Amino acid sequence: MKRGKQYKESAKLIDKLRQYETDEAIALCIQTAKAKFDETVEMHVRLGVDSRHADQQVRGAVVLPNGTGKSVRVLVFCKPEKEAEAKAAGAEFVGAEDLAQKIQSEGWLDFDVVIASPDMMGVVGRLGRILGPRGLMPNPKAGTVTPDVARAVTEAKAGKIEYRLDKTNIIHCPIGKVSFGPEKLRENFDALMEAILRARPAAAKGQYVRSCALATTMGPGIRINAAQFQAMLNQIQAQAAGR
Repeated sequence: MKRGKQYKESAKLIDKLRQYETDEAIALCIQTAKAKFDETVEMHVRLGVDSRHADQQVRGAVVLPNGTGKSVRVLVFCKPEKEAEAKAAGAEFVGAEDLAQKIQSEGWLDFDVVIASPDMMGVVGRLGRILGPRGLMPNPKAGTVTPDVARAVTEAKAGKIEYRLDKTNIIHCPIGKVSFGPEKLRENFDALMEAILRARPAAAKGQYVRSCALATTMGPGIRINAAQFQAMLNQIQAQAAGR
């Protein structure tokens, strides 16, 4: 792949053989962001699980304490009696069969998050082939299928993100913008990593977090020392066992 001049200059600042501590990696992300726009900082985590097995799936959602820096357009499928509260919470689009028909017939996809009340899944289920491949299908594990649609909308607007394994057992998620600065990015990083650690399947064997890297939208990847996450996992498991 051909790389631009700015990418090559940024890559020179990174030791490819080194695994950085988290704060160092975040600082390097900010330093190597050379684009003229406010780049997104992305987190990539390879897990020691096999996503082909149902008992080793890792999926969930977390509200980042400082949001994502992105304006989110929310669509809500619900019955008429819940429409007012969904709109009051900030949903841009609220409806039922009318919206489903618009998606099916017009290919309308001008939204970023889809939330549905459980009694609307019969309607939403018909949209699986359209919404599923785009990661927009509502799911109970992500909190996007819920009777409390107002709360779901509020969380989506506040910076709730969904994490899930891809076919190569890697989770890819944004943790904010370069303009957030190191402290806010670290807070978001910690919130997402803790959620992933808490979601460790019981069937997972061996080292859970195999590797972790950060990268900006246009920048090179920066590897993080994954050994530290085992200590965090041990602490979480000890707390759970002590309950």
